[in-house]
Amino acid sequence: MKNKWKIGFLILLGINLLFAIIIVSLMMFPSEGPETSKTKGLVGEHVSFHVKSNKNDLNQLINHYLKEEALGSIDYQVILGDEVELYGTMPFFSEELNMKLTFKPSALENGDLVLKQKSMTIGSLHLPISYVLNFISGNYKIPKGVEIRPKDKLIYINMQQLKLKSDIKLKADKFDLKKDDIGFTILVPVK
Repeated sequence: MKNKWKIGFLILLGINLLFAIIIVSLMMFPSEGPETSKTKGLVGEHVSFHVKSNKNDLNQLINHYLKEEALGSIDYQVILGDEVELYGTMPFFSEELNMKLTFKPSALENGDLVLKQKSMTIGSLHLPISYVLNFISGNYKIPKGVEIRPKDKLIYINMQQLKLKSDIKLKADKFDLKKDDIGFTILVPVK
């Protein structure tokens, strides 16, 4: 009978040792971290944030951006009302003529913004729109990503080419000035 107790004791001891070895080995293996395939996909890409804005805040931001880009020699300003208004001066012989251009904005599916020429006044002169847009393009410092197309009577803004701090990119989602419904996607790089 001593052998049965010895065999039983050894089997119970073996089960306990096996159980202890399994527990210790599980504790020694590292816990699962984030999957490398998920983090690999984020390197060099952007994380997006959706932002809703209004005309007042956007007016301040646009004109601050224009002043920064022109390095203090700004000759024009943009005001958002029911439409986009561009104010500036234009030399005419020895005089400076005030000009006002109005545009109808629309956000494109790719996130860019198009400003279609709506009206124009330069002092009391009526000049062709394409001439004025050519003049603006040649005489004003235009930020990178803003393309003036005189023949099409529009200004095309490639939102992702605008130079912003920390390589942040923008996409226009909505741009309805009459309803003050302005929405952007901010793309923040994840490196």
